[in-house]
Formats: sequence, C-alpha cells, structure tokens
Amino acid sequence: MNLPNKDDFWQFACTLYAKPGQQNTLLALQNQQGKNVNLCLLLYYLDSLNLSINTAQLSHLQKVVSEFDTLALQPLRATRSYLKANQNTISDYATIRAELLSTELKLEKQQQHMLIEAVNEFELVKHTEPNNIELYVKAT
Repeated sequence: MNLPNKDDFWQFACTLYAKPGQQNTLLALQNQQGKNVNLCLLLYYLDSLNLSINTAQLSHLQKVVSEFDTLALQPLRATRSYLKANQNTISDYATIRAELLSTELKLEKQQQHMLIEAVNEFELVKHTEPNNIELYVKAT
C-alpha cells in the first residue's frame, strides 16, 4: 500500500477547498464546531484513498494539531481579524494582510505535513467506503 503523501495531500486539499461550497462547509465546521480544517481535509483525503482510521488514531491526530493550532494558527487568525476590523486606521493594511495570509498558508501547509507524518505511523485499513469525516464530526 502506498503511504499518504504530503504533496499529494496538499494538491488534494487545494482542489477540494476550491470546489463550490467546500470552503464555507469547512469554515463552518471550524467556527461552529471547533473542528480543524486541515484534519477535515486529511480525513477526506484518506477517504479518497479508501483508507479508514479508528477513534484512537483520530484522537492522536487531534492532539497533533491541537498545540500548533493554539500557539501558531489561532493567534495569527486573531491578528488578521483584528486588523481587518481596524483596517481604516492601519496604514499599509493591504500589504500587511497579504503577508499575513501568505504566512498563514505556509503554517497550514506545515500542519498538513505534521498530519501526514502522524498518519503514516498508523496501520491504516483499506475500506471500500470509508467515512472518516463522519467519525470526526460526531466526535466530541
């Protein structure tokens, strides 16, 4: 079995995120249910490869993203949100926003690499119709 690949995952994630409605769905999972978008994308990616994970593996993946989310991504998002709300008082807002978005994208990619490294340590199970995302969405 070929292991999930970080570059293939990145391309898959970019393609899925660009599909109509997907961005809104994923951001709703993030903002309303506290789910991690990159973990959602990974689970869809594993589904596309007909690979399933179990609840213990899901729990491990949640731990993998938790600290990085708390210490890196969430503060950056909060900064971006603050600046957007106060853009009229911030000189060079457009440039700052673009640089922050670029940094956030790089951090998102790093988090995806962390997830791929973790999932490649698992014993993955082939499944004809996996539904990993449902396992995550239903998790508390």
